[in-house]
Amino acid sequence: MNNDLNLNNIDTLGSLLAQIKDLTDQADAIKDAIKESASAGGDKVVEGVLFKATYIESNRTVFDKEAFIKAFSAEAYAKYTKVSAVFSVKVTSR
Repeated sequence: MNNDLNLNNIDTLGSLLAQIKDLTDQADAIKDAIKESASAGGDKVVEGVLFKATYIESNRTVFDKEAFIKAFSAEAYAKYTKVSAVFSVKVTSR
């Protein structure tokens, strides 16, 4: 373990990430309620005192990698695939 890192910093990080998850869960629940209401014919714009939420419908295009590889080849897919190093920190409770 790196002695430069104070153990309290790790506990602070874990606590902050737990709070962010709780807040994200609360925000997602409110967003889901807005989506359900709007898709059932309710208001698509909901205004609070400080903020306004707008329900937006859109289409998303998704690339089906497995179907592409079956239709062409893994080599064709690999030719246009870029690999990058990714670094992250995973925090878990003890």
